Amino acid sequence: MTTFATNLVSVDEYFEILLKSDVKLEYHAGSIVAMTGAQPAHNRISISLSFLLEGCLRASKCLVLNSDQLVKIEACQKYTFPDLVIVCEDAIYEKSPNGLDALENPSIIIEVSSDSTELYDRSEKFKCYQTLDSLNEYVLVSSKKKQVEVFKRFNEKEWLLHIYSENDNLVKIGNCELLLEDIYNKVTFA
Repeated sequence: MTTFATNLVSVDEYFEILLKSDVKLEYHAGSIVAMTGAQPAHNRISISLSFLLEGCLRASKCLVLNSDQLVKIEACQKYTFPDLVIVCEDAIYEKSPNGLDALENPSIIIEVSSDSTELYDRSEKFKCYQTLDSLNEYVLVSSKKKQVEVFKRFNEKEWLLHIYSENDNLVKIGNCELLLEDIYNKVTFA
């Protein structure tokens, strides 16, 4: 992640810049942050999860959306691009005058952590995601080892954590049971 603009910008200015940008840009309370490219392990995990979750949820009402889906976090004045988003209610979008609509009611957010994003994914980003009333699960998937952390909302203030590691066969995300081996299919760790 790299800060793109040093001067504070409005949400309207952010959307104007985003529309013209060749890279993903997130909005963080007036600052614009450029999202850098990902390593092969990150990309493999993201595509495997997308494929597995789409297969599991195909017959349900839930939608699986990839990393191009912008999510609005009003309480933190943020717009982010999570690696994967699942929405199981009727999707609610903030309509942008520039054509890029931001999802306001994700049910599950999945982030594949990398060296440059892990601390942010675990701290500030998770804190902001918790302000979304619709969010039932937050999933952190390691790109450095076979580990999936699933945070499930217990009540308004409490989240329960289940850590799946190489000793586990199945990973439960929402109503889906996925094989850990399938999530990490063809992933080589450095």
